[in-house]
Amino acid sequence: MKNYRNLFALSFLGIATILTSCEKQDTNDDNSSITATEERSVSQDMLNKIEALAFNPAGAYYDEFLLPDGSYQTRIIVEDDIALSEDYINTMQLNGGVQSEQYRTSNLVSDGNITVLGYDAGSNALSTANRTGLQFAVDNYNALNLDITMTLSFGSANFNDFDIVVYKNPVTEAEGGAGGSAGFPSNGRPNQFVQIYGLDNSSNNVNEHVIAHEIGHSIGFRHTDYFSRESCGQNTNEGTAGVGAIHIPGTPTGYDAGSLMLACFGSNEDGEFGEFDIVALNYLY
Repeated sequence: MKNYRNLFALSFLGIATILTSCEKQDTNDDNSSITATEERSVSQDMLNKIEALAFNPAGAYYDEFLLPDGSYQTRIIVEDDIALSEDYINTMQLNGGVQSEQYRTSNLVSDGNITVLGYDAGSNALSTANRTGLQFAVDNYNALNLDITMTLSFGSANFNDFDIVVYKNPVTEAEGGAGGSAGFPSNGRPNQFVQIYGLDNSSNNVNEHVIAHEIGHSIGFRHTDYFSRESCGQNTNEGTAGVGAIHIPGTPTGYDAGSLMLACFGSNEDGEFGEFDIVALNYLY
């Protein structure tokens, strides 16, 4: 994938403390590196549907999404780390979208028992730091005593039997940057595939933060600062200000600096939920 924000590549080297939890950094401006999938334009009809789901259609592009077994599926990438299939976009509730920390809609998880697999085979296997971060993240969700409970195991066989599979994307990792990508729930089930990359040399807490963030997307959360991307030093609205969304009581409508679901993250993250992350999770689940 090509990306235009070299700021994050610089920050990862210590020039700044902000990293992106939701995208990979572009380290090569040579257009010869763009794949055939990326060159395929997203149709205006599909862009309209993406916007109707309260996402920002600007910059949406096709990419081949790597699965744990090394196969690929075509996805449309929106808002840096959200990987959605055309079928998923076509079947989501238009003008409802998904919810952010301050907004909720019908796209949530209805089955309370979520099985999580930390993939540990081949080039997609999680590192020790990744595994520790995943364990911390699952423990944090379970510690809230929500109506959803996550059961974590590590392995590689029959990964399709699990609700959420967390694994490393070595292709994205080789291109530079650090972060992850995920999708959103459908039919009452969480998004299944969560990719992470570039985190082996980060602390356990940063791994915890990024993985918990991507699991947050998988159970239905938008970026807390989707309306501004202030955590990335920007002033860009990812969507249409929550079209059809319902405000979650007790959470702010403005910028929440303590949220784990901010669009970008720093090198000193503690991996813990912010105050209003907990309020939102308890309200929804």
